[in-house]
Amino acid sequence: MRVIAILWKASIIVAMLVVYSSVLATPSFTPVFNPELKISKTSEAIKIDGKIDEAVWKTASRADNFVERRPGDKTKPDVETEAYITYDDDKLYVAFICYDDPSSIRATMCQRDRFYGDDAVGLMVDTYGDAAWAYEFFVNPYGVQMDFLWSSITGEDRGYDMIWESAAQINQSGYQVEMAIPFASMRFPSDDVQKWKVDFGRNRPRETEYRYNWAAYDRDEQCWPCQWGSVDGISNVQPGKGLEIMPTVIANQSGSLADYDNPDSPFDNSDPNAEVSLGGKYSINSNFTLEASYNPDFSQIEADAAQIDVNSTIALFYPERRPFFQEGSDIFRTIFNAFYTRTVNDPQFAAKLTGRVNRFSIGFLSAHDENTPYMIPLSESGSIVNTGKSYVNVLRATRTFGEDSQLGMILTDRRFDGGGSGTVAGIDGSIRLADNYRVVGQYVTSHTIEQDDSVLSEGLDDTFDDDKYTAAFDGESFSGDAFITQLRRRARNWNFTIDYNQVAPAYRTETGYDPWNDYRNFSIFTRYAFYIENGIFEQITPMANFDSRFKFNNDRRWANLNMGIESHIRFAQTYFSAWYSKGTETWDDLEYKDLWSAEFDLGSTINDQLGYYVGFDIGHAVAFGPQAVGQETELYAEVDLKPLDRLIIEPNVSFLRSSGIDGIDTTYYSGYITRTRFRYQANKELSVRLVVQYNDFSERWDFDPLITYRISPFSVFYFGSTHDVTKLYYESADPDQWKQTERQFFMKLQYLFRT
Repeated sequence: MRVIAILWKASIIVAMLVVYSSVLATPSFTPVFNPELKISKTSEAIKIDGKIDEAVWKTASRADNFVERRPGDKTKPDVETEAYITYDDDKLYVAFICYDDPSSIRATMCQRDRFYGDDAVGLMVDTYGDAAWAYEFFVNPYGVQMDFLWSSITGEDRGYDMIWESAAQINQSGYQVEMAIPFASMRFPSDDVQKWKVDFGRNRPRETEYRYNWAAYDRDEQCWPCQWGSVDGISNVQPGKGLEIMPTVIANQSGSLADYDNPDSPFDNSDPNAEVSLGGKYSINSNFTLEASYNPDFSQIEADAAQIDVNSTIALFYPERRPFFQEGSDIFRTIFNAFYTRTVNDPQFAAKLTGRVNRFSIGFLSAHDENTPYMIPLSESGSIVNTGKSYVNVLRATRTFGEDSQLGMILTDRRFDGGGSGTVAGIDGSIRLADNYRVVGQYVTSHTIEQDDSVLSEGLDDTFDDDKYTAAFDGESFSGDAFITQLRRRARNWNFTIDYNQVAPAYRTETGYDPWNDYRNFSIFTRYAFYIENGIFEQITPMANFDSRFKFNNDRRWANLNMGIESHIRFAQTYFSAWYSKGTETWDDLEYKDLWSAEFDLGSTINDQLGYYVGFDIGHAVAFGPQAVGQETELYAEVDLKPLDRLIIEPNVSFLRSSGIDGIDTTYYSGYITRTRFRYQANKELSVRLVVQYNDFSERWDFDPLITYRISPFSVFYFGSTHDVTKLYYESADPDQWKQTERQFFMKLQYLFRT
């Protein structure tokens, strides 16, 4: 027995020694919060080709010890990443070495800003270090660029573009990326020595989407740039100055069916038309930039995707795509959409001044609009009228303070050529109370003087504010205000938003998007995220939301309770969510009870060639036309196909149907819209695109081919056309006649000259 005891003790000692030695042999991993890097200047030339073979990279400052922040939380990544940084008098240089199995790398040859679901590396830079706004630069393994301008109020501005260089190569050990970012394109303090907040990132999509960063992140900290590292040592460099001129030649020729009611109607072709547009940008100094454009071409290169509006009582919202309004748009955005740039519809002239001095940011925009959309909001509906020419002026200013707080003001004014005006003034703020808590709010007031025009007033018979005013253009003058406040908690697990907002019956903005007024709204949203380290589920998040709205006379508009759950699965980057809602609504003094809906969403990126998303919603909802409750079914589905690394096919379909319930055999509305975009990228410059869309509600086909040759974001050549084919019905002929009703050929040549 004594021998057995001795052997047992000896085996324990041996086991402890084995474990201890293995621990010593395994290098420890320690994530670093707010890492620091000292960089030095180079005098050697760097060729941006993705090879990273110049000697300068051997002496450049090196960032490693990347941390997995998704799905892991401050864990060691499965693959290694190295970043290098240096600079010269003109540019900031960054290189990445990404180790990986080259056969598993996902990459797409496409236009800049168009790759999603690819492997990519990123550089994030906050040049002022106050977490108010920052640059983001991303490059995929083919060297394709993507850039954003991030702000603490609005998040990422995906319309932002900058001219910079990038290149990448896939090799046997993974892939490599080089970037060169001109100081002339950036804004930063006029200090002799710069100290910037910086982070290096890497996205690695596989069965799940892995994200690695140089800086370790705390999920209980809601300020993103506050957690970045810092780069010190950039000295004696100058931010952007000088002049940019961007002339544009535009040509088009259009035609249309002369008479839709005549089966023998000819197709009328107009004469070709050509115009010259001129845009310019002048960097007054390191802080201020002035931009102007005369006769700008604000036509959409790709028409807005059709939206189903058959059961909508308000004007639809479309995202801004026009470059002049995209750049610097973060300055003008507020919580209330007090400045919706698409209300500047067809400007003959537009100018914009943007700048930053220390913690102050300022933006001023002025435009002369040839065709002005005038939005008339009411308590249950909204409409738009074209009121002709107008002058628009917008002033916006903000000041950051502390580490992540901001106060701001906005003033907008629109003056109509036919008389009348609309003025809005507001103050707003975003105050960080603690790591997890923030309060945001905005107060705005408006003063409206209507035009006096009987023609514009046709069909506008509604009244508002207890019948004090009419919706017609009869020269009335009135004022109103609006207010919003939110308390937000953002943390690793528990998040919530408590929101109260109200819009007075006489509040109206002719430069913003406020399709409704006369309401007081209270809502509370909460969610709790469970992170699961092992197994198929990566994250499970139950959610709940309550939303209630009353008119100013205390009549209830609606009350809804929503319960849901979402999850991320460690298979094909799968996302799933389910919602159940129940509530009541009141429209046109009719109360509709026992309304409900069940919504399901499912999406996956199965591999580099195939992804999909499906959304399905069914329930009892109000059909506004017949003023009845219908069995409503809504479906949206899209597929992303990439049979080649440079060919992308993106079909989608939207379906909406409402039918009678409780034995009522009728269909209130039913139809669908299907749209397919084909994109082929021959190389970084040349691409071909075709959009095919069918709208079942209007029984119309749209065919929009386009050829693009893009040297840079601002130097580009387009040639394309649009073709509308509509189903027409005639009493004297076959009712199933499909005819081309509209057609246009267009060309655009634009080139940026910089001095």
